[in-house]
Amino acid sequence: MSETKGPSWLETSDPQHFINNAAKFGDLMMMYRCAIREIRTKLEVLDDEFSVEYKRNPISFIKTRIKKPESIYRKLQKLGCEFTAENIRTKLNDVAGIRVVCAFIDDIYTVADLLANQDDIKVIKVKDYIKNPKPNGYRSYHMIVEIPVFFSKGKTPVRAEIQIRTNGMDFWATLEHQLRYKQGIEEMEGYDSISKELLKSAQAVIEMDNEMQSIKNMIGKFHDI
Repeated sequence: MSETKGPSWLETSDPQHFINNAAKFGDLMMMYRCAIREIRTKLEVLDDEFSVEYKRNPISFIKTRIKKPESIYRKLQKLGCEFTAENIRTKLNDVAGIRVVCAFIDDIYTVADLLANQDDIKVIKVKDYIKNPKPNGYRSYHMIVEIPVFFSKGKTPVRAEIQIRTNGMDFWATLEHQLRYKQGIEEMEGYDSISKELLKSAQAVIEMDNEMQSIKNMIGKFHDI
């Protein structure tokens, strides 16, 4: 029975070579963790400022994650790249991930603009799946950013993916992922019907988000009078 090969540095017979490479990987993951802390702090500061200035918080909560080594390895394999620190840094943009969940749709764009306007954040790429949802109904605002992280030997630019969405979008995406990928429904009979129902539920979330945004706008209009 054939076995899937792991990273080349896992197969080496030289223990010191393994230790050196493992240390490099650990250092790289530390950099990504530091980048997440930097970005999270910026988001929390913005949220605190809104709380003082406008008496409300645009951010409901923040979740962060670092890709697991197996996921990093598989993604590099798909790209036809070796498992090296250099390839991880230059070929992958989503090793460090930050999910920002907001109350309203306009909060998403406010948070995204405020982050993009900070002089130490470089926006590499934006994908707006809110204005242009994926075929399955997925909606979120994605940003690939690069932020300098300062270490004892100097600063290092590190990339991260930021996903910004409403509570409704996050609720749907979380459950859709569990149903579609955790249960392996792609191989089930009636998969097309299930996909249609998931899309229908996504449309319901869109309507709810739009209604809540409209109510917020109404409150703001009357509050200003």
